[in-house]
Amino acid sequence: MTGGYLKGRIRREDIITAAAAAYGELGYHGSSLREIAKRVGISHAGLLYYFPTKEALLAAVLERRDAEDSEREQLTVPPGLEVLRHFVALAEHNVRHPGIVDLYSRLAAEAVAPDHPAHEYFLRHYRAARDGVHESFQALAARGELRGGVEPAMAALTFIALMDGLQVQWLTVPGDVDLVGSLRFYLQNLLTVPI
Repeated sequence: MTGGYLKGRIRREDIITAAAAAYGELGYHGSSLREIAKRVGISHAGLLYYFPTKEALLAAVLERRDAEDSEREQLTVPPGLEVLRHFVALAEHNVRHPGIVDLYSRLAAEAVAPDHPAHEYFLRHYRAARDGVHESFQALAARGELRGGVEPAMAALTFIALMDGLQVQWLTVPGDVDLVGSLRFYLQNLLTVPI
């Protein structure tokens, strides 16, 4: 690896970090590439060398978040109880890092508009999250570890919605919302085994 290549990778990561901070503070639409370049200490043209569009930079921010979450929480384990435990661990991590939760929540809200550049990302993100939790609830049902009458697809949809909704409430009034405890409570009421 040459020194220039490493320097370029570091610069790219610095830009992504600055963009995540700007999006968290100002929202996607409220931030500009010029502002992000200024935060990094490079010119607008210098930023465009790494990310030719604002949409490309947004995609890089979201991809980094997903990669970090997946690596840290090992979200690729086989379907079952461990997947649900990893989602709870992700919530525990999020409580210690409110900035990324704020960024995610703001972008998710902005991206409901079909013309938002992150709209397709969130469609894929939510589909993958629901599918992973759904498969886990199906595996638990097959082992008799899901309470009778619980429909796995509905439980998965509700769990993902609950997680995101609780995050927004927690950001608004952190002292009033037990994000992790609420998720554990929900899951424990669906399971016949301890979470």
